[in-house]
Amino acid sequence: DVQLQASGGGLVQVGGLLRLSCAASGLTLDNYAIGWFRQTPGKEREGVSCISRWTDTTFYADSVKGRFTVSLDNTKGTVYLEMNSLKPEDTAVYYCAAHLGHMNGRNWYRRLNYRYWGQGTLVTVSS
Repeated sequence: DVQLQASGGGLVQVGGLLRLSCAASGLTLDNYAIGWFRQTPGKEREGVSCISRWTDTTFYADSVKGRFTVSLDNTKGTVYLEMNSLKPEDTAVYYCAAHLGHMNGRNWYRRLNYRYWGQGTLVTVSS
């Protein structure tokens, strides 16, 4: 069974940094695109970033471009989301998700394209 375990959330001050981890089991990262999404109460879950190992590409939402970096460690089966220069509007529950195959710029941020989801990890940025 495919399982995703997100961790690393917490409370951080404005301008601080956090690194989220998504530990994946039951799949081979080379064959999957791993996306990061976030959600706040009353809002749709939005795509934050995606790494598509198959095509060796990464994608970012405009709101996080230049501040967040997605990467993966195949030996550990883990995908990371390094978040720098955090802002209050980054406060959300963050989820990782997996899609078998590759993603492109037109579909990586659509949550319905991802079959497998981990539980969320809460990130709170205090001002």
